[in-house]
Amino acid sequence: MARQPLRLDLEWRTTLFTLVLLPVLVSLGFWQLQRAEEKRELAAMFAERQAQAPAPLEQLWGLSPDQLAYRPALLTGEFDPDHYLLLDNRIHQGQFGYEVIALLRLPDGERAVWVNRGWVAGDPARRSLPGVVQPAGTQRIHGAIYVAPGEAYLLGEQQLTGDWPIVLQSMEEEAAEVLGQRLGVSLFPWTVRIESTEPAALMADWPLVNISPAKHIGYAVQWFCMALALLILFVLRSSNLWQWLRRREPMEN
Repeated sequence: MARQPLRLDLEWRTTLFTLVLLPVLVSLGFWQLQRAEEKRELAAMFAERQAQAPAPLEQLWGLSPDQLAYRPALLTGEFDPDHYLLLDNRIHQGQFGYEVIALLRLPDGERAVWVNRGWVAGDPARRSLPGVVQPAGTQRIHGAIYVAPGEAYLLGEQQLTGDWPIVLQSMEEEAAEVLGQRLGVSLFPWTVRIESTEPAALMADWPLVNISPAKHIGYAVQWFCMALALLILFVLRSSNLWQWLRRREPMEN
């Protein structure tokens, strides 16, 4: 007795569902592979920039964001004790807090730069803001310029007026410009993340990337496996392949 021939019986709802979802799953897999490559390139650029000698910030003023990202910088100036920012909802080891961005006024008196001093614990109930004392006197600070890799996701329009400290969701170039006008100084458009070994540093263990390339590859594998599973289920649902594979030729007596 011969095997039955393979038959294909396409049910339109199952077929439509597969045609729509399968390309999406495959695209998400390739997107995660692309993200992994971007993170590898970012790590390589970071290592290359960190090998460079710190340059005085005045020499870096006016360079493009691509030239400035993660560039070691040397800053000299005095912290403004009355004007600083708090980046909201920064979690450290499961604890709620803020990142403190202090205003460092340069010696010429006309320019300033925002220095991210690191993390401080906050009140989870949000009844009060942490009071941060800025170091007094002339400071000589080593840090790295931080250029955000993409546009930040904001829950609403940021309020750049009101009493200090100002609480922000994200420090953007536009926010720096507006705050510079309010303070009457020319502000460097990017923040400088202070080195963790500096005396003025708070909790400053900066992560390079939020997700490693290996995790992106793992996510890609998951998407591809889901696509493969969907394809297999579609074929089994739309044909007699399973019965065809299980059926065996009868053995001759």
